[in-house]
Amino acid sequence: MKIPKRIQPLVDDGLVDEVLRQLMSGKEAVVYVVRCGSEIRCAKVYKEASKRSFKQAVQYQEGRKVRNSRRARAMEKGSKFGRDQQETLWHNAEVDALYRLAAAGVRVPEPYGCFDGVLLMELVTDDNGEVAPRLNDVAMSAEQALADHAVVIRDIVRMLCAGLVHGDLSEFNVLVDAYGPVIIDLPQAVDAAANNHAQWMLERDVNNMRSYYGQYAPELLDTQYAKEIWALYEEGDLTPDTELTGLFEESGEAADVDSVLLEIKEAFAEEQERLARISDSEEP
Repeated sequence: MKIPKRIQPLVDDGLVDEVLRQLMSGKEAVVYVVRCGSEIRCAKVYKEASKRSFKQAVQYQEGRKVRNSRRARAMEKGSKFGRDQQETLWHNAEVDALYRLAAAGVRVPEPYGCFDGVLLMELVTDDNGEVAPRLNDVAMSAEQALADHAVVIRDIVRMLCAGLVHGDLSEFNVLVDAYGPVIIDLPQAVDAAANNHAQWMLERDVNNMRSYYGQYAPELLDTQYAKEIWALYEEGDLTPDTELTGLFEESGEAADVDSVLLEIKEAFAEEQERLARISDSEEP
């Protein structure tokens, strides 16, 4: 196929030898299957900010550090240079998260680098060498649902122990290969300690997984892993090997009603966007 304009520099530099086909086009990026020497990989080409439809980008970028003070000031002012730097930060966030999470033992695609808004990474495949299906396209037994849910929860814990929350985890950004779930799509991953939205983002991630796997194993619908994980994290007692129960007893202290209402409002808005993304992905 014709080489996309954004991938041409990688071809010129010998990083990509051939573009085989377009794999998918989403709200954030267009993904291509490419050949790099003897390896088949994928190239994720991020869309420009004006063409993306990820409406809550500011919430996800909260807490991301920029070491260069000039760049930080430009980003705060919103100048053209600042917007360009913000885009670079957004692009690099995913590759940085992939390296960080792979080192923490989380099952994610292996990254090979981000070059001018094009992320080269492993192409996750099934037993037949075909592109691995999304979780949404996989049917399973109750036993398999319980096993895979446990794997995903363990990876969410490992992510949090590595200081990150996915922030947009659902059945549409988990692939399933011969070894189980693989978590993908991480440009919006947030710093758990620096982002004020990290707690409810983690709860939404965990509860999305509970709802999906709970279709096949209804006993999961009564679990409270999200609250249990965050409580352990806040107490400094969460480790990658912490044994979880899925149980959590709510505190009897009076709730901060304003904060609760704000969280509900934000969660509702995010859920509406998630449903819209699901609807768009199902269109022919």
